[in-house]
Amino acid sequence: MIILGIDPGLATIGYGVIEVIGNKFKTLEYGIISTPAKMDFANRLLKIHRDLDMIIRKYRPDDIAFEELFFNKNVKTAINVAHARGVLILTSKMYNEELYEYTPLQIKQAVVGYGRADKNQVQQMVKFILNLEKIPKPDDAADALAVALIHAFCLKNKDLYRMK
Repeated sequence: MIILGIDPGLATIGYGVIEVIGNKFKTLEYGIISTPAKMDFANRLLKIHRDLDMIIRKYRPDDIAFEELFFNKNVKTAINVAHARGVLILTSKMYNEELYEYTPLQIKQAVVGYGRADKNQVQQMVKFILNLEKIPKPDDAADALAVALIHAFCLKNKDLYRMK
């Protein structure tokens, strides 16, 4: 099974693609989709769509999972990121009937064993679980791999995490 994990954003969207074979994990690719702040907003959304579309076409993931948005910043930023998330969901829905999402707390709990783990702890565990030589960079890519991992851990109960 191939899983695409996505860490939504506007300027930087993390993605991680893993393959699950039995109880083993193989990292296929990870990285970011980046949109420059100087780019026209509508063109940023179009770039997000095109880049994600290319990733999905390349890997044909069986499941796509998202980190649920959490905002502690200003409203304008939240609205713009929500627009980008909408594009990510729409693009994903074009290929996958069901989409899944997990809260940051659930992701940390599943990957580290502690829901209040810091970013470095999550990154270290992603590196360890996926048997990577180094911590995935940038942080958004490591977060997306963590999303893919929690989904892999929850496969038997994945319907509980279906995006509604």
